Amino acid sequence: MGRPTIADIAERVGVSKGAVSFALNGRPGIAESTRARILQVAKEMNWRPHSAARALGGARADAAGLVIARPASTLGVEPFFAQLLSGLQAGLSARSVALHLMIVEDAAAEIEVYRDWASAHRVDGFIVVDLKVRDPRVEVLEELGVPAVVLGGPGRHGALSSVWADDREAMLSVADYLAALGHRRIAHVAGLPEFRHTQRRMRALRDSSRRLGLADTVSVTTDFSDAEGAAATRTLLSRPRRPTAIVYDSDVMALAGLGVAGEMGVRVPGELSIVAFDDSVLTRIAHPSITALSRDTVAYGRTLAEVMLELIDDPGRRRDVRTATPRLTVRESTAPPGSWQED
Repeated sequence: MGRPTIADIAERVGVSKGAVSFALNGRPGIAESTRARILQVAKEMNWRPHSAARALGGARADAAGLVIARPASTLGVEPFFAQLLSGLQAGLSARSVALHLMIVEDAAAEIEVYRDWASAHRVDGFIVVDLKVRDPRVEVLEELGVPAVVLGGPGRHGALSSVWADDREAMLSVADYLAALGHRRIAHVAGLPEFRHTQRRMRALRDSSRRLGLADTVSVTTDFSDAEGAAATRTLLSRPRRPTAIVYDSDVMALAGLGVAGEMGVRVPGELSIVAFDDSVLTRIAHPSITALSRDTVAYGRTLAEVMLELIDDPGRRRDVRTATPRLTVRESTAPPGSWQED
């Protein structure tokens, strides 16, 4: 049997198609007993509204869309995204709104999904992550006129709303802490260079170098994978004047860097201090445990969901929500440089 239609329901109940339409859309004009019978038959037949028909009628899809242009292999091992999605879905589910998630190859494919889902009314709004420098997605979403909220900031993103934490302030706090320990050669294993948050973190470290009088700072960009994090660490630790501290843009890369340091016989924290920009169970169970910037990522996702729901209710509204800056949690992987001594 094919997909049941309004005509099929009308034939089963013995009423007109107009009566079925009134019942399914909650409109007055039919007896409540008839409405109840129609709704029961629709449920028995597993009837679902057609997306195009919903769009023409102005009905909601009861779903938000999240399209991510990153390799699935890197996303699959990042606790940050797992926690963010957990909070996001929990927040949306409280209003019976689903999350449609798709992972694609690049920004062009992501934009194509935006256009497809918007035209078919698959979702009521979009959540945008990994904001890029001069991001083409902003203009496309403005053109589509669908509610959208960007994860990341600060600053305006056209007419789009945003939820963000201050990456710059967080990186400055890491640089201040490491400088206070006595580190003067600090490296940064960063994420993708086209991401705005990567650029903010790199600029913050450069600014700290001048402000704190550091002898040497360098940022090396990667794809966030453990493999590239490990490769960048090997390169940095092979330099004649290697860094005494490395800040990693993810917990996964920090763990990979810790492994490389052990492989190369570099003591952590005595000869090398390690800091992760994301905190997770990985940083807590590592040996030594890794100093990290901590935040409630599940709550971050819930805030994102709350803003998305507000925009769905009022598409003309714009929100700019700043969340708490991640705080440094000091663990065993950081110490003054040269603090390790032979027994």
